[in-house]
Amino acid sequence: MEKQRLDPRVTRRSLLALTVGAGTTILAACSTGDSQGAAAGSATGSGSRVLATDSLVQQVEDKRASSGRRVTAALTAAPFGTSVAGRAVQTWGYNGRLPGPVLRARAGDTLSVVQHNRLTAPTSVHLHGLALRNNADGVAGLTQAATTPGSSFTATFKTSQPGTYWYHPHVGLQRERALYGPLIIDDPNEPLKYDAEWVLVLDDWLDGIDGRTPEKEAATLAGGMSGSGMSGMSGMSGMSGMSGMSGMGAGGSGMSGMSHKNGAAPASPFLGGDGGDVSYPAHLINGKSGVDPEVFTAKPGQRVRLRIINAAGDTAYRVGIPGVTLTITHTDGYPVTHRQADAVVLGMGERIDALITVPTRPVPLLSLAEGKTGSAFAILAAGSGARPSMSSVPKTLTGQVIESRSTTADPAVQLPSRTVDVTHTLHLTGGMGRYDWGINGRRFDMRDPYKSAFGIHAGERVRLNFTNNTMMWHPMHLHGHTFQVGSTGPRKDTVIVKPMETVSVFFDADNPGQWLTHCHNAYHAERGMMAVVSYLR
Repeated sequence: MEKQRLDPRVTRRSLLALTVGAGTTILAACSTGDSQGAAAGSATGSGSRVLATDSLVQQVEDKRASSGRRVTAALTAAPFGTSVAGRAVQTWGYNGRLPGPVLRARAGDTLSVVQHNRLTAPTSVHLHGLALRNNADGVAGLTQAATTPGSSFTATFKTSQPGTYWYHPHVGLQRERALYGPLIIDDPNEPLKYDAEWVLVLDDWLDGIDGRTPEKEAATLAGGMSGSGMSGMSGMSGMSGMSGMSGMGAGGSGMSGMSHKNGAAPASPFLGGDGGDVSYPAHLINGKSGVDPEVFTAKPGQRVRLRIINAAGDTAYRVGIPGVTLTITHTDGYPVTHRQADAVVLGMGERIDALITVPTRPVPLLSLAEGKTGSAFAILAAGSGARPSMSSVPKTLTGQVIESRSTTADPAVQLPSRTVDVTHTLHLTGGMGRYDWGINGRRFDMRDPYKSAFGIHAGERVRLNFTNNTMMWHPMHLHGHTFQVGSTGPRKDTVIVKPMETVSVFFDADNPGQWLTHCHNAYHAERGMMAVVSYLR
């Protein structure tokens, strides 16, 4: 790996307290060089586990840099009614909004997120992408107990790394409703220059439309992919296994039929084939479809920072503004060497920041379902001229289209070169017949989360090889850490792994606790493509 220059504000001592991850996304044939001298890790490792309540977790939290400022935000999870794509639906959400409110703090602040559960089921709140203390991670049954109906829970932690993040439950398929929202950690020494900011949350939606629910959809998939519904994954029980393949050995490529009831969807080279498992009646940007699109008003010539979050359950999006160049500045909250593109493909859980120069006319920001049919758009209103409409917006985004994993980490956040101490290989497995997904052939079960855990020790340089043995792509996410993609690739917490591909990611074990790694396809995770990365003494 290449030598990394650390942020001068981060000392060696405080680095342990800050979350430092590193990863490398490479094909299998290229993924061996950095593991020389690395010991192959066993599935369980040795030593007692460092649990979320362990004193080591508090010790690391105490070492994190602090601004001395405290910020409190409240989220109330409750049923509410809203309009989606012109249809009245009943769903669950935070603070009666779709998406939930923007939570905001500055790096170094102590953030308290007060969670009130007014649902009829247990829930939690996971702060996606943050390197935070383990007992604030929001994984019900692993890092803390679920918040039961009628009760509240407060997660308090220091925010160490500025960037674009988001929040959602980690219980069953709850985030397939309106239970999600943006989390922005501002940089007190922000280096970017811009005039305005536009936060954009992308989503695919089916809840409450034509009687569909995420649980019904899951049940249909588990029944053998014979329809397009899905049901069943209740609250805490459902972390079993899913593998998005179009049938390993069953002949087919990607999800046929089920994913795309309205006709064949185009294969995506960015996903290695089919786009997903579920056909959605609506695609949204900030809770709005093309029926009533989001409008952002700016002046021609202004510099606008886009913060784009893919909160979808089963859909990657190709995002861009026809005729407007995106300058990509961050992936998953971490800075990259600025790169220009016409559009970028984002898997579920991924985020990018980009700068644009506002044109002299109104233009659409497009979010196209990659490898599927369907899209959403928002309007950047500037200058004179007619605003885009559903009938006038382009149906494609071409030109320089990139994956977020193909960017290059800013030198200030690249990992320093060192020997890999432990390597774990996570085979992504499963099949479409029973819609069972897993890691190394095992469906995850929260009742026994450590059965196939991957043991690591504080201070180690860790390599995870995500080897996709299925014919579906998987956006793999690691909690509590950020990894680096390639020796100089981007710092990320979520990365797309294409069919029959190995992606090797590296991180420094500096945030003790018990951390999930899983596919961020909601239905794959619910059916078992999860495992625990377990700190041991």
